[in-house]
Amino acid sequence: MRQRRESLGISQGRLGRYLGLTFSQIQKYEKGSNRIGAGRLFQIATFLGVAPSYFFEGLDGVGEPAGSVAEGPLRDEVRTLVEAYAAIPDPETRNSVLALVRSLTTSALARRTTQV
Repeated sequence: MRQRRESLGISQGRLGRYLGLTFSQIQKYEKGSNRIGAGRLFQIATFLGVAPSYFFEGLDGVGEPAGSVAEGPLRDEVRTLVEAYAAIPDPETRNSVLALVRSLTTSALARRTTQV
C-alpha cells in the first residue's frame, strides 16, 4: 500500500482524509500494526487506482504485482471520479452511486459474455 501511495505522490494524510481516518491509522496499516478489512482495502485500492488483488499478487512468490486499473489518460478520470465520490457527504447517496456503478459494470460484462 505504501509503495503504491508514494508512487502516486499521495500523502498519508490525504489517503486518511479520503477514508475518514487519521494519518496515524494509515501508518499503522502500512506498518502492519493494524489489519485492513476487506471493505477498507477495496476503498484504498479504488483511491490508489488498482484492483484489490494488487496487494496480494506476488505474496506466494509467483507473479508480479498487478498493473493499475487505470493506465494513461484514464487514470485522471478515475482519480476525478474517486475524489468526487469521496466528496459526497451523505452515506446513503454514496451507496446509491456505488450501486449504480456496479449495476452498469455488471450489465456491460453480461453483454460482453453473450456476444462471445
